[in-house]
Amino acid sequence: MEFSLLGPIAVTTGSGELSLGPAKRRSVLALLLLQPNTTVPLEQLIDSLWEEEPPEHARTVVQGHVSRLRATLAEGGAEAYGIELTTHGSAYLLRLPEELIDAHRFGELVALARPEAAPADAVPLLREALGLWRGPALTGTVTSPPFAAAAHALEERRLTAVEALGRAHGALGEHEQAAAILYSAAVNHPLREGLIAGLMRALFRTGRQSDALEWFHRTRRLLNEELGVDPGERLREAYEEILRAEAAGAGRQPSRPADATRGAGDGPAGAPSFHVKHGQGGRVPFQGGADAGDAVEAPAGEPAAGGASGARGGTEGGSAAGDGSRRTGAAPRLLPRPPARFLAREEQLGALTEALTDRTTGESPLAVVAGPAGVGKTACAVQWAHLHADAFPDGQLFADLRGFGEGDEAAPAEILRDFLLALGTPQERVPGSAQAASALFRSLVADRRLLVVLDNARSSAQVRPLLPGGLHCATVVTSRSRLDGLVATDCARPVGLQALGHEEGAALLGAMLGPERVAEDPAAARELVDLCDGLPLALRAAAAQLTARPRWRLARLAAALRDERRRLALLSAEDTGMAAALRMSVARLSADDARLLSALATSADGHLNASVAAALAGYDPERTQDGLDRLAEMHLVDEEATDVYTISTLTQLFARDERGEGGKGRRSGAGEESGERG
Repeated sequence: MEFSLLGPIAVTTGSGELSLGPAKRRSVLALLLLQPNTTVPLEQLIDSLWEEEPPEHARTVVQGHVSRLRATLAEGGAEAYGIELTTHGSAYLLRLPEELIDAHRFGELVALARPEAAPADAVPLLREALGLWRGPALTGTVTSPPFAAAAHALEERRLTAVEALGRAHGALGEHEQAAAILYSAAVNHPLREGLIAGLMRALFRTGRQSDALEWFHRTRRLLNEELGVDPGERLREAYEEILRAEAAGAGRQPSRPADATRGAGDGPAGAPSFHVKHGQGGRVPFQGGADAGDAVEAPAGEPAAGGASGARGGTEGGSAAGDGSRRTGAAPRLLPRPPARFLAREEQLGALTEALTDRTTGESPLAVVAGPAGVGKTACAVQWAHLHADAFPDGQLFADLRGFGEGDEAAPAEILRDFLLALGTPQERVPGSAQAASALFRSLVADRRLLVVLDNARSSAQVRPLLPGGLHCATVVTSRSRLDGLVATDCARPVGLQALGHEEGAALLGAMLGPERVAEDPAAARELVDLCDGLPLALRAAAAQLTARPRWRLARLAAALRDERRRLALLSAEDTGMAAALRMSVARLSADDARLLSALATSADGHLNASVAAALAGYDPERTQDGLDRLAEMHLVDEEATDVYTISTLTQLFARDERGEGGKGRRSGAGEESGERG
């Protein structure tokens, strides 16, 4: 006979699973199993079974459930297993060998595992322990606080075991396995910092540095938005470790054979072994394949293969800041992954090439990619950066400035610290003030061919301390604001992004869904483009809805989107959506401008002039014109011609919802996570 707490509450014998009856009876059994061989007071059972005030006959109900459980266990042959459910005054005792309870066996297996000291033995122990889980703990019990707390405690033990298994695989050099194990847990527990830190290290050691850094920035945003806190020490240490290792040219490098730490027969024979050097620390072994990085550790006194040609290293141009200014190892490559299914934008990519490769001005080139939320500014900038990465052999730096998010925008000192660490500056030499850090940054990169991508900027003032000064450096900034200040003082070249046309929008749907599905109903595809305002983020969310519903034709989704009350909700996909993206823009408005936008949303066709806007908002003409100018700068309205303004349908719907719900709006995920964010 076996008792299950790690999933649905169950009792299994050699002839099958026993019928336990309703939720309260299962809950009584679960509480007795959570305290085996211990008397459990009747009052504790009553308090756990009823969230509200228990009924007058609660004692009788519990007694009845205990009686039925005793009979069920007896029918299953409990006596043969040494199992007995007895009454002790006003308490109950379930006497049994504790190894019959899956939660007890789980705990024993985890306690035996030593992931750092004996990883080869720990892996099978932890896998067996985690294999006991058949779903969320205590499934089938009542939803009272005591059971919720007990289930949470069991889940914490499971996650601790998952983290330990990841460390054990990592100690054996099996970083692909570690990343796979940690990934699914991290998706379901995005605020668990120790889990994310382990995943970041595993991803980095498999050569997926950009993915590792994306997890850090994603978690930092979530911690700020959900809890109002910054990353803790473990997460921050993992991030800095990756930056230092990359700056030191760590890459994936050969190491001692893995057999030194694992038993015979573990892992594939002949698999190459690699290691990463973390700053001043020692080795972290891991396994790699034929695609391992080309930064190979060389014997003392000999140059590493590829070390001189892989980046413009040495100490050229680097005496101003002592050790902190010397170039060490490989160039930093901090760009996110190239955007998936990136289409069109040839004109804008060409404009960026013209702006960022112009060496005739004697200045460091600077371009600003601006446009409304969801138009794909980040995707465009990152796509260009990957296409032209070879033109910047000294590295590509990337930072999310968090200008439009629920939390605080990134402080320049924070970004500069990350940049300096990535460029090889020892942590103790990073200046504390933004002004000193900015000066050191400019000194370090003065003679380098470096690309800097500053994503999601709020203002020109936030960007200026982050600009390199070297003639061979180039910077591309993305923002929902036009950043006119950078144009005025730093000669930034503006590159505007507009919504996609019917042909481009349908092509994006075809790339996401397959061209055959779009070709079935081209008219519906055109309508979807219109209903999505031609915004790539909205079109991708629509494609996600259709991907999840393979039987739906495009016309069916178009029909659902015609309902303006549901449109924004449908144009959301888990952690990305138009409502959230627009909320980030509106959150940065003053109260006056937010009221003006809300008034403009009542326009029948979205076309109006300053006089109509003043009438709708009840503002005087001067106040209205100033507000319209600010909204146009933020791309929340578009000035099509002199005194002719338009507001997009999705912006109208969002502003109406905000107005109708007292400014609360819908919660549909953080649109800033998408590759088409903006």
